[in-house]
Amino acid sequence: MQEKKEEDLQQALNKVFEVGIDEVGRGAIFGPVFAAVVVLTEKNKSILKQVGVTDSKKLTPKKRKLLLPKILLLSSDYGIGQSSAREIDKLGIRVATELSMIRALKKLKEKPYELKIDGSLLLRPWDGIQKNIVSGDSKFISIASASILAKVSRDNLMERLEKKYSGYLIFKNKGYGTREHLSLIKKNGITKLHRKSFLKKSNLI
Repeated sequence: MQEKKEEDLQQALNKVFEVGIDEVGRGAIFGPVFAAVVVLTEKNKSILKQVGVTDSKKLTPKKRKLLLPKILLLSSDYGIGQSSAREIDKLGIRVATELSMIRALKKLKEKPYELKIDGSLLLRPWDGIQKNIVSGDSKFISIASASILAKVSRDNLMERLEKKYSGYLIFKNKGYGTREHLSLIKKNGITKLHRKSFLKKSNLI
């Protein structure tokens, strides 16, 4: 009976939090797809809104980097997950994206009562309550915070990978298939971290 009471209390506490998850790098042709989940209280949501947290795509890289420490400080919990280029080629981008999200969720101390997911696709391996919100990163601060966390984390990795995979301007294109990036692949060939399944669509393989 005591366990049931504790479980009820935990559920009541979980409902106080807003838990948002988002991915970044889904459309890139190089490197992993990243996901981040952020848990926020009502009070900290309003603080983050006041300091300028919004959809990461609407923010400059500098602004995102400035907001990240505030998000980490004010989040009750957070997690980051990724899925590699090899997994993307083997499993397909949707399954790999789900994998990155599940890996991020596993980093949380408590299982969320309800999960707010950016976009229209269900997180199929998740057995909890979930809500899909199209353009969620401009509607919910938790999703916007997750989008910033995922974006800055992935961009930082791309900047580090530039040293190992020079000749593709990864620090600049962040692994996306810009015209410049595609012409450099034609010139220099593909690397281990290029998504071969994506490049087949571009007729580069």
